[in-house]
Amino acid sequence: MTPGRPVPPPLAKPIPMDTAKPIPMDTAKPIPMDTAKPIPMDTANPVPAQSSDPEGSTLAAAFGATSPDSGLVPLTVARRAPKEDDVEIAIEFCGLCHSDVHATRGEWRLPPYPLVPGHEIVGRVTRVGAAVQDFAPGDRVGVGCLVDSCRECESCLDGLEQYCERGNIGTYGVPDPRNGNAITQGGYSTSVVVDRRFVLRIPEALDPAAAAPLLCAGITTYSPLRYFDVEEGDSVGVVGLGGLGHMAVKIAKAMGAEVTVFTTSEAKFDAARELGADHVVLSRDEEAMAGANGSLDVIIDTFAAPHDLNPYFRTLRLDGALFQLGLPAEDMPPVSPGLLIRRRLAYAGSLIGGIEETQEMLDFCAEHGVASDIEIVGADQLNEAYDRMVAGDVKYRFVLDTATLQEPSERADA
Repeated sequence: MTPGRPVPPPLAKPIPMDTAKPIPMDTAKPIPMDTAKPIPMDTANPVPAQSSDPEGSTLAAAFGATSPDSGLVPLTVARRAPKEDDVEIAIEFCGLCHSDVHATRGEWRLPPYPLVPGHEIVGRVTRVGAAVQDFAPGDRVGVGCLVDSCRECESCLDGLEQYCERGNIGTYGVPDPRNGNAITQGGYSTSVVVDRRFVLRIPEALDPAAAAPLLCAGITTYSPLRYFDVEEGDSVGVVGLGGLGHMAVKIAKAMGAEVTVFTTSEAKFDAARELGADHVVLSRDEEAMAGANGSLDVIIDTFAAPHDLNPYFRTLRLDGALFQLGLPAEDMPPVSPGLLIRRRLAYAGSLIGGIEETQEMLDFCAEHGVASDIEIVGADQLNEAYDRMVAGDVKYRFVLDTATLQEPSERADA
């Protein structure tokens, strides 16, 4: 294996400089409706629970929060008419991420309310703007954690929009400077409109509901494995067996790696093996941990509570790396520099993935039959699903079926 940034796949073309400049607000006017291609009737699946105003913007049914303690309640959101480079999507499924819980409950920061979460979006294209040539009505597409970036900085031009030096635009809860600083609203809704550069093609070989979590949990675990160039014969460790951990196991196995799962619960041994793990280690068993010393090339740490990393560093071989994906709310115990120095180990972090790499991941998962293990929920089960996520009672990701959303009201809440 050779650590390093992966070469973008063929579709990853830097945005030409003449089109990569931020659109001044005084020129960012909606494209007239006669330039947005209508969906042909033979490919038009009915779009549930939405209506349009005369200017072509859309009211979509949604679920979201109105305060930190409101829980998720029915809302109506306004979706802009597709501009020249926009794609309008009728959402079929949206994955529930634990970060949605933190965001809607104001546990990281107080967000702008009302807030519609959801950044694991899968659906069908309904309309496209006049300049869109790579997507057409009826295509199955996805939207992940990003809906825009500056498109000019070195990171963006390298296909690493998640590390945009001016700050990327998240799928929900942030101002969108190209669209009048409107607050972005996410995928717990019946439709969304997104710039074509941030729309992904969902291979038809993937089940659309099970593909939704790939847009967050899938790319979050794929990216560090790809960065470290994991291949057949390598040994990968996975710490934690939740939404991220189960995807790390599946993807690493599909790459040809030998996989060891570290878990604090003996009850998860069988589940880890069912996912394809070759070895399972009880991390609170010091003897079992010692038996794994010097056996791994890379570790994907998905555990989001404070824990001692030093025993895991001992399981790495020379030039190994531990990638931290779980984000504990409290400080972690200190890392011993001596462990890093003696084997030239790396301790690294990784944040989702760029648009090009996310498409590469989707194609990889389709080719290898990799998808998330999911439980589909209706809108009336969202609050219960949030409580179950906090309790760890899900195997392994919840996905909202947007067909269960109510009709929109006549006026938008957001």
